[in-house]
Amino acid sequence: MIPVIDLRAKFGMETTEVTDQTCIIVVEITQSSRKFNTGIIVDHVQEVLDISGQQIEEAPQFDASVQTEFILGMAKIGDTVKILLDINKVLIREDLSMMIE
Repeated sequence: MIPVIDLRAKFGMETTEVTDQTCIIVVEITQSSRKFNTGIIVDHVQEVLDISGQQIEEAPQFDASVQTEFILGMAKIGDTVKILLDINKVLIREDLSMMIE
C-alpha cells in the first residue's frame, strides 16, 4: 500500500469527479537522501514518453506572474515542447511527513 496525493488539491485547484480518464501515477521521490513511492492522482494521461537528458533544456524565464519553482525543464519532442515537473519539489517535505510516520 502506498499513499496517494491529489495534484488538484496540492495546487489549490477545485477537485473534480473521478472519471474513467482519472489515473494514479506511481512516482519515486527523494527527500533527505530517502526514496519513497507515492501515487499522484491526475485527471488523465495523454501520453507516456521516454525523454533522454539531451532533450531536456532549462526552463525559460517567465514574468513574475508564472511560478516556475516546480519546473524541472523543457523537453523538445519533435515539433512540440513538454514542460517537465520536478516531482521532488511538487511533493515537498510536509506532504511526505504524513507518509513517514
